[in-house]
Amino acid sequence: MKQLLLSITILALFAACSQNQTKTTIPTAGEAIPVTLAPVQPVTMQGNIQATGLLYTEDESKLSFKIGGVVESVFVSEGDFVKAGQVLATLKNTEIASQVAQVQLNVQKAQRDYDRVNNLYRDSVATLEQLQNAKTGLDIAQQGLSAAQFNQQYARIYAPASGFVVKKLLSAGEIAGPGMPVMVLNLVGGSSHWVLKAGVSDAQWAAVKLGNKASVTFDAFAGKTFEATVTNRSLAADPANGSFTIELRVIFAGEKPATGMFGKATIATGAVTGATTIPYAALLEADGNTGFVFVTDDKKTVRRVEVAIGRMLPNEVEVLRGLENVPYVVVAGSAYVSEKSTIIVKQ
Repeated sequence: MKQLLLSITILALFAACSQNQTKTTIPTAGEAIPVTLAPVQPVTMQGNIQATGLLYTEDESKLSFKIGGVVESVFVSEGDFVKAGQVLATLKNTEIASQVAQVQLNVQKAQRDYDRVNNLYRDSVATLEQLQNAKTGLDIAQQGLSAAQFNQQYARIYAPASGFVVKKLLSAGEIAGPGMPVMVLNLVGGSSHWVLKAGVSDAQWAAVKLGNKASVTFDAFAGKTFEATVTNRSLAADPANGSFTIELRVIFAGEKPATGMFGKATIATGAVTGATTIPYAALLEADGNTGFVFVTDDKKTVRRVEVAIGRMLPNEVEVLRGLENVPYVVVAGSAYVSEKSTIIVKQ
């Protein structure tokens, strides 16, 4: 019995301690609320730009037929690796062969006309002008045959170098016009380099300069970072999404990447700016680019202000607007404060 009473007494003491602790943790109405403050001051930051994109090779070829016609076969698909000289697509040869045969008949007729006029000229029946005109007609017909045979040769598409098929634009049975792209090929090997094509906003585009250094990571190469250099900036926005494209030449140093890999780049623009940063704990009710913080001017009362949020840093967030001429923000204890609450600063 004595042991039971002792246990009840101990439990009662624990309960009393818990109640006292609760009273000291949650301030009562009108009581000064203990908070922790952080100074608001500008810091010097390197102007880095984050961008994402896909990996391609520097040499890109849009392959097409020289003449128009009906596509007979396309022997490759998107993502296929092709070797130099490989036949990639062909046109139906019926119309082309007919054109060549027609021109050959014209050459034969022009040859007969020339031979007949030449014989007549020897017999002093035809004039020199008639002979020259016949010879000109024969030359024109022969040149037409050379052009037709040349076009017939380019009724096939051959891979100009080894590479990957990035996009197939036409399929068998479709009509291709002269010079209309049939497929897009990324060439690899030789002097070709790998480039990351990333989309940036107009403000980021203006900040990026040719030659800026960058570091790039790929999910395919976990834990590895590759050096890169900005080599190209587009002079027109993509009409589909309004972004500008920049190209970064990536040095893989022995790794073997593949076309289409997703990459994340951090570009050092070289611009050093003064920015205002606050700890994450000070930020309340963040929604997109807007948030709220409690600030104090005299370390006695607080007020709630709206801020514009910039970049997210490892332990802090950049504030673009809203903290002008503000000395301190509340970073701990803000859950108990409200507009114009009385505070006491914890040391």
